[in-house]
Amino acid sequence: MTPSSRPCASRPLPAGQPLAVVQAHEGELPAGAAEELAEARGRALVLGSGARDAAEALRGVAVRSWYAPTGGRAGPGAVLPGLVDALGEVPLVICPASPDGRDLAPRLAAACGRALLAGAIRVRLDDARGVVAAELERWEGRVIVDAEAPAPAVATLLPGARTVAPAPGGVGAGEPVPVALPVAPAHDARSLGVAAARPEARELGEAARVVGGGAGLVPRGTADSHARRTFDLLARVAARLDASAGATRVATDAGWIDPDRQIGITGAMIGPELYIAFGISGASQHTGGLGSPRHIISVNTDPSCPMTRRADLGLVTDARALLEALDRRLAEEAHAP
Repeated sequence: MTPSSRPCASRPLPAGQPLAVVQAHEGELPAGAAEELAEARGRALVLGSGARDAAEALRGVAVRSWYAPTGGRAGPGAVLPGLVDALGEVPLVICPASPDGRDLAPRLAAACGRALLAGAIRVRLDDARGVVAAELERWEGRVIVDAEAPAPAVATLLPGARTVAPAPGGVGAGEPVPVALPVAPAHDARSLGVAAARPEARELGEAARVVGGGAGLVPRGTADSHARRTFDLLARVAARLDASAGATRVATDAGWIDPDRQIGITGAMIGPELYIAFGISGASQHTGGLGSPRHIISVNTDPSCPMTRRADLGLVTDARALLEALDRRLAEEAHAP
């Protein structure tokens, strides 16, 4: 289905190249911002409070970047008219699939009469054919849909979907460039602040640390109530490590932990700095969702299982016993004077 062709007015940003549009809060970028930038061929426009500092943080992977300090309380309705004007000749706008990005992207697509490709794990501009091609995640990752739309278009990119290479030469091409983006009065929701999520319940794709649990945490014949307590323990340890709690499909299918905690091809795609796998053998369905964690620690009684072979550190021991010992140690440290 082709949207009505209602071109946006053209202004300051260069034509002909994809552009990532990222909302910053107090200089902090949403998870996946570097991936979004890489998917946009290294070009980004950063909005919000602390926009310049956030744009500077992207210089290692940016080719060119711009920033518009629109303030922390300007909602999407307030910045939309200026964006419509500024992005007129940009053939592909990529927003992160963060709360801000999921709010802004459909408004921008509607205002410009563009197609919206939401929930992409890959998106690219085919210059020769004048179309945008994407792979879209549906049914909580259980289905991947190939889609195309005529350029110009808008897309949202899920975090953890791709790896990020440094910009040529290791740094971006010069200082981020300021853009005068007007903020118009608008009847819209206003952001009063951003509350941090509980670490263990943070979206898996956005977490820098993830603690995962598998069937190896639960001996055969264990009652479901006992198994659920084990995964409650996993979540508690994850919280004390400022990590998100995840699990294999075996654990979520058994009801030991919520389905949105599943990591893998049919679950969440992750790419954390640290992944600790308790009792996870490393089946391809699970490891297919790991991306490229910087460090992996495997806790398993099998020294030859795929997860331990892949790990930077393999601890060959009973996973549940080590989890309980770690919980006690972290509790002692939390209560130490």
